[in-house]
Amino acid sequence: MKKQVSRRNLLKTMSLAAGGFFVTPLQGFDELGNHLHFPDPKQYPNPEKPVTAITLGAGNRGNVYGNYASKYPEQLDIVGVAEPIKIRNDRYLKQHDIPKKHSFVTWEHVFEMPKFADAIIITTPDDLHYGPCMKALEMGYDVLLEKPISPSEKECRDILDLAEKTGRIVAVCHVLRYAPYFVELRKLIQNGSIGELVSVQHFEPIEHVHMAHSFVRGNWHNSKATTPIILAKSCHDLDILRWMIGKPCEKITAFGGLKWFREENKPEGATPRCMDGCKVEKECPYSAMKIYYRDRQRTYVFDLPEDKEKHGEAILEYLRTTNYGRCVYQMENDQADHYVVNMQFAEGITASFSMEAFTSYHGRRTRIMGSHGDIVGDMSQFVHTDFLTGEKTEWKMETDGHGGGDWNLVADWIQAVAKQDKNLLTSGIDASVESHIMGFVAEKSRLAGTVEEVRL
Repeated sequence: MKKQVSRRNLLKTMSLAAGGFFVTPLQGFDELGNHLHFPDPKQYPNPEKPVTAITLGAGNRGNVYGNYASKYPEQLDIVGVAEPIKIRNDRYLKQHDIPKKHSFVTWEHVFEMPKFADAIIITTPDDLHYGPCMKALEMGYDVLLEKPISPSEKECRDILDLAEKTGRIVAVCHVLRYAPYFVELRKLIQNGSIGELVSVQHFEPIEHVHMAHSFVRGNWHNSKATTPIILAKSCHDLDILRWMIGKPCEKITAFGGLKWFREENKPEGATPRCMDGCKVEKECPYSAMKIYYRDRQRTYVFDLPEDKEKHGEAILEYLRTTNYGRCVYQMENDQADHYVVNMQFAEGITASFSMEAFTSYHGRRTRIMGSHGDIVGDMSQFVHTDFLTGEKTEWKMETDGHGGGDWNLVADWIQAVAKQDKNLLTSGIDASVESHIMGFVAEKSRLAGTVEEVRL
């Protein structure tokens, strides 16, 4: 075995005393009651002055990153916003005290003005990443770019080339690299705590309501208009596998497709909209009336009024007029609802990844197999077992949906921009392009039924 550490070194690496343990980073709660992981102020000290940024797209992700500025104004100052939906634009303007002259309808309008910030935060739809990113780099802005980089491999490579040419900093929002769970897993793999790495199994349960919401009714229902689901949802997972394993991927084969959310599976009596007298609405787990109106799940997409008493009628109006009220069996969706990717990395290491829509739960599951130990984890906790001694070491934390990575990512990016040092990034554009190429290759393999080589 080339790499091996003692039990004592393992415990030291994981910052714990012998036996079972709990890691409890600084925690808080968002407005929905979800746990939030606050970045360690010792690791991310305040810069000499706040980094100023303009947000392009004031939807869910734009607010996740923008909220960091509200919590840490001494680190990040949002000074502009581009958002075509007026209620989102107005709320973002108010939250960050942005002057009216720096409120824009679309991203193009931002770049009609001379440069007035340090950086651009790009959280526009997937197919609108390339244009603003290229323009931002041309004008000398640093960039925080939501994943996927682009639906096109060529455009991904173009952004990388321009970032290198201009010397600007581009961080891609592969937030799992910043999640304490995956950080600790990577340490154990890289320091030899399990001996030689042999294989990894990784599983992403999307959760059935999330699938119906985002990839059947929602913005990502059409892969050709946006991005194939392996990139839109799971480029995180391909990226985290590449990062943890620490070696290039050489070959990929993939399988899967759209099995259930199809016209031929429509129940008898189903109507085009769930609220239009559908005879099976009360029996359907994907009923829009159940999900959005009765259970009030995922209603953030509706930009509801401040007055909660008006929420019910506002939701019903959205269900009457948007895709969110349509039958899941009668949409123009084409995204795969199950997807399996098998990968061969350098030195014979193998990995398998499975993305599944039909689960009652979410949160990644990981199995790591080494010559002298294994690790079993589920995003919030894992157990490492030493084959020689049989000892088990536990790690556990409470965390948010991305494992604590969202704000750690922003904090990391702020440090890199403030110090103008791209080497401080964990998810720089050069590393992120590689895992995107793995996604493009996987989709090619799935559609063609072939084993594909990964050429970087």
